[in-house]
Amino acid sequence: MKTMLRKEFQSDTVLVTGATAGFGRAIAHKFHAAGAKVIAVGRRADRLDALKQELGARLMPLALDVADTAAIAREMEQLPADFRDITLLVNNAGFGTDRGAAQDAALADWDDMVNVNIRGLLHMTHHALPGMLARGRGQIINIGSVAGRAVGPTNAVYSATKSFVLQFTKALKTDLIGTPVRASYIAPGAAETEFSLVRWQGDEARAAKAYAGYQPLTAEDIAEAVFFAAAMPAHVDVTELELMPHQQGFGPRIFARDQK
Repeated sequence: MKTMLRKEFQSDTVLVTGATAGFGRAIAHKFHAAGAKVIAVGRRADRLDALKQELGARLMPLALDVADTAAIAREMEQLPADFRDITLLVNNAGFGTDRGAAQDAALADWDDMVNVNIRGLLHMTHHALPGMLARGRGQIINIGSVAGRAVGPTNAVYSATKSFVLQFTKALKTDLIGTPVRASYIAPGAAETEFSLVRWQGDEARAAKAYAGYQPLTAEDIAEAVFFAAAMPAHVDVTELELMPHQQGFGPRIFARDQK
């Protein structure tokens, strides 16, 4: 029997966190193009407004920092009727700021990563899940990282937060057995987005070196993976999907960089 992927999402409402750039913006574009209503969540209201101007009526911008759990509760309670029935939550917001060995790292950086990568994801999930269960339909897709398994130097807390996301997603999937709600984990490898620019506090030259000498993944590659997981038939769970550039291997930052 041939598996038929869904091509259209007109009956869906998709909420994407971290939608102002990178993976989140590409994911918002992908599902909007497939007919879904999209709630684009992010901290930078100007970028959300620009996305609204670009995509139109089926895009709802929601300026929200997922580190602010009180704001998550308030905004999720106040969603307009047309966008309230969320069928897909993509927990994409996340970042890494480990800029040195653990013994040299800033505690504030660790707190920031835990607040966004873990607490924000948990609170978004907690608020979206009951409605999905009540309506008998839904999916939660959490964006992790290959760093959740491949531990390397100067990456301790970021890797730990993504390990948490992996284990939480798998445990969530186990809890949801027998319900109409699915849970999926997507683990990107090296992808050229604002990630390295944030990691290195706006140092463009240093950030560019992370992608030099090989072809990294793109934000659109990850959007395709998310779309694939959502497009599978309801009886299929994509439990975990890992993507890496062809020139990236396993271990701490192993790349086959072109020699020029």
